[in-house]
Amino acid sequence: MLQCMKIQIDEICRYPVKGLAADIISETNLVPGEGLPYDRRWGIIHASSDVDPAAPAWAPKKNFLMLARDEKLAQLGLEFDEENGQLTITRKGKPVSRGVIRDHIGRQTLQTFLSAFMPTGSRGMPKIVEAPASDGFTDTQPNFVSLINLASVKDLEERVLQQPVHPHRFRGNLYFSGATPWVEGDWIAKKIKIGDVILAVEEMIGRCAATNVNPENGEVDMNVPLSLRRGFGHMDMGIYARVIEGGTIRQGDEITLVD
Repeated sequence: MLQCMKIQIDEICRYPVKGLAADIISETNLVPGEGLPYDRRWGIIHASSDVDPAAPAWAPKKNFLMLARDEKLAQLGLEFDEENGQLTITRKGKPVSRGVIRDHIGRQTLQTFLSAFMPTGSRGMPKIVEAPASDGFTDTQPNFVSLINLASVKDLEERVLQQPVHPHRFRGNLYFSGATPWVEGDWIAKKIKIGDVILAVEEMIGRCAATNVNPENGEVDMNVPLSLRRGFGHMDMGIYARVIEGGTIRQGDEITLVD
């Protein structure tokens, strides 16, 4: 159950390019059956990817550059302007590459930087591809919204790891506060309301090696899945929810259960 204390959205994050940093926004509009606009809209494929660059479609994450294997990506930040499609890649807060990611020439500019930045290997020059309209290169094929309970992250930090755990390790869309640790597990198969939006909570999110990468420096500095299993008997952090009634959500909006 939701307790008396107000549970609210602290942060809204989308990840325009799969594997790259979060773009933090103050509000967004959600549509039934879809995720956050521009979330994982683009992905970076490698030479051995099964994704056809001429006709990109959803594919498992192994087909893309990803933090679980390409942890150096975490050293990069980004800024995204959805009005003109300009994406700026930053490093240590300073711009290092900029291009209109919707445009072929802009993508080429960004790809050239990524090719020089990432370690050389057998996977060839990285190529940026765009997901089909209203779709995204999320880890799961359904277009879910992911929610992270900051109290659960804090519980992992204090009771098990005993060192700081940055919530962005979990690459969620909606980070919320005011809840008790792990209460989100009680929301499975229930509906929640945030602002104008109603979501059906579908399942917990099992975690992989990508969470071992520190989003602040790109270093692999802890084993999060193993720590979750040892501390709590599972490897879950966060929940997936499906939008069933659309509308606008904003930072500070309250989360309530729908009767």
